[in-house]
Amino acid sequence: MPTSVDSAHVIRMLERAAAVMAENRLVLIELDSLIGDGDLGITMEKGFAAAARTAQEQGSAGPGTIFMKAGMTMAKTVPSTMGTLMATGLMRGGKAVAEKTELSANDMKTFLSAFFQGVMDRGKANLGEKTLLDILDPAVKAMQAYTGADVTEAWKEAEKGAAAGVQTAKALESQHGKAAVFREKTRGLEDPGGRAAYLLIKSFAETLAS
Repeated sequence: MPTSVDSAHVIRMLERAAAVMAENRLVLIELDSLIGDGDLGITMEKGFAAAARTAQEQGSAGPGTIFMKAGMTMAKTVPSTMGTLMATGLMRGGKAVAEKTELSANDMKTFLSAFFQGVMDRGKANLGEKTLLDILDPAVKAMQAYTGADVTEAWKEAEKGAAAGVQTAKALESQHGKAAVFREKTRGLEDPGGRAAYLLIKSFAETLAS
């Protein structure tokens, strides 16, 4: 029962995120082609690959700093809407735990909450508008509801919340970006950015579980 994670864990988390985004490249492209530009898979693969490389170069830094540096690299590498939002989340989350040398379950709650707030602030979207916020919000709430000290279990709860959010968001109507053009036609479809957010949380949970 790990009660904290260190910099080495964070590096592996970002490496796993890069691998998962690469594995799901075509899935994200297909989803994004239905209501977007169709390039999300390429963006996520390229962005997280760069973030992982930067993380590997920051081995002596603290966990929060690694998240921040990875986010900064991602922002430069893929300055698209989704790339910027994910990068902002990593930077904001990392900054929130920057003083920590190891991250407890409560620190991870702080990280994920700050990640969510960063995405909301940067994207200027609200809940219920069929964006990744509708996946991140239930993930944050599920992790916050976990009262134990096991970091792995905390992320497993976040994954469950995110998975539920993916399904719930299908009923919503897109309000932002190219998807907003389709409006009511987006009901019943999965939000591509939401899937990417779920994959990120899933990859973090998988890393710690292994």
